[in-house]
Amino acid sequence: MTDADALIIGAGHNGLACAAHLAAKGWKVAVFETADRPGGAVKTQELTAPGFKHDIAAMNLSLFAGSAFHRAYGSELAEHGLAFAPVSRPFASIFHDGSWLGVSTDMDETLGWIQARSLKDAETWKTLVAGFPKRADSLFSLLGSPMKKRAIARNFLAAFRREGVGGGCELLRFLLMSPRAWLDETFESAEMRTMLAAWGMHLDFAPDVAGGALFPYLEGMANQSFGMVIGKGGAETMITALTRMIEKRGSQVHCNARVERIETSGGKATGVVLADGRRFAARRAVIGSVAPKALAHLLPEGSGDRSFDAKMAAFRHAPGTMMLHLALDGLPDWSDAELQRFAYVHVAPDMDMMARAYADATAGLLPREPVLVVGQPTTVDPSRAPDGKHVLWVQVRMVPAIIEGDAAGEIEARDWDSVREIYAERVLDILERYAPGLRGKIIGKTAVSPLDLERGNANLVGGDQICGSHHLAQNFLFRPAPGFADWHTPVGNLHLVGAATWPGAGVGAGSGYMLACQLAGQ
Repeated sequence: MTDADALIIGAGHNGLACAAHLAAKGWKVAVFETADRPGGAVKTQELTAPGFKHDIAAMNLSLFAGSAFHRAYGSELAEHGLAFAPVSRPFASIFHDGSWLGVSTDMDETLGWIQARSLKDAETWKTLVAGFPKRADSLFSLLGSPMKKRAIARNFLAAFRREGVGGGCELLRFLLMSPRAWLDETFESAEMRTMLAAWGMHLDFAPDVAGGALFPYLEGMANQSFGMVIGKGGAETMITALTRMIEKRGSQVHCNARVERIETSGGKATGVVLADGRRFAARRAVIGSVAPKALAHLLPEGSGDRSFDAKMAAFRHAPGTMMLHLALDGLPDWSDAELQRFAYVHVAPDMDMMARAYADATAGLLPREPVLVVGQPTTVDPSRAPDGKHVLWVQVRMVPAIIEGDAAGEIEARDWDSVREIYAERVLDILERYAPGLRGKIIGKTAVSPLDLERGNANLVGGDQICGSHHLAQNFLFRPAPGFADWHTPVGNLHLVGAATWPGAGVGAGSGYMLACQLAGQ
């Protein structure tokens, strides 16, 4: 048997950040990953043709670049190869008539686009951006703190001191609002509301879901104020640097190493057993960067707390995602060539369409018209493709994990292995409406169904790329379950990190880093 201070199950970025900080604090750590390479949903591969580098899921690394972990270790990560490509035109939305609206880090540029729709909305945007630093202090303090009652109380008291009683109450109200409710009362232009609402669909916040206003607001304000970054050469630059940081300190990341079960004794986690029979003992902690439902397999006799086990089994996942990766001879010929300069183009032309797509997917139907998040990374980072060529990253949101039917009544098949390529053609048909001639530019194409995503990463249950719904009943103090939002479990020395735990999805390394600080005493 081999021993270590901490054993970490899963080499996603949260598990790696946790391992890196513990190793920096002198702990001996071993990380076990089922796949043949670390990274979880943050990987870069040649999926279509030689020389074309595609991020398999996560592309935007802004959360990591602005994270507490990166502030602590950014210079060391850079020494290990981490490099960002800054984005000055982060996102835009295209509408039914081919017109568009976008956000640039150049305030005058953004205001010019908004003024063409509404002078009042341009003034509102200026006011929101001016007030963002004060509001950001409250929001980022909350999102960057352990989810404990004392920490919540401290954050809200600080918010009330900063913003006054009225501002503090307004913050609470805002956190409960749906995207549509907040956008309708804030902006008069339908296009302005639509452009921002698309960000809710990156999680599982359709326009009318309570608690979703936060994400369109944060993305709009942060991208205007700071811009965006993607990984130079691919998002995997982050994973490579994290792995090197861990290994430099004498700890290890084991790939092709599936953990079969967690061993316990006296109510505490004591080690793990791998599928090949190897056993590893943990002196201080076992940390699972896994989807909650995986605990039933890892703890075959349960945690000793039936209520907790039931909550893990009932953990609710968001609708699935399909990915379409394209190698192109040139960028899409959008209705306006200016759109070629944006990192993301949302093909989500109105809020009602977003609501229908979400309702279809949650009902088990293939949406007639899904939301498309079109990433154009090579407009920012040409190194991802051969000279003059491009890659397109298309996230298809939302789609069902289990197909009960087709909202358009056109697809008869009900299994994703049969539907994958058919539905990819529907996606291309939609893209052709907004960028005619796209099919003629395709050098290579790879469609990845929700079940393909899960096959490649068990945490992406049903193709859920955010590892669990973020609706209010499963967020904040309730993520992943009431009473367990601080990463502990009923089993002593056993902890959970990852997108299923607070503070949720994204590549901010929040849960991994905060737990590591907690375990190591900062």
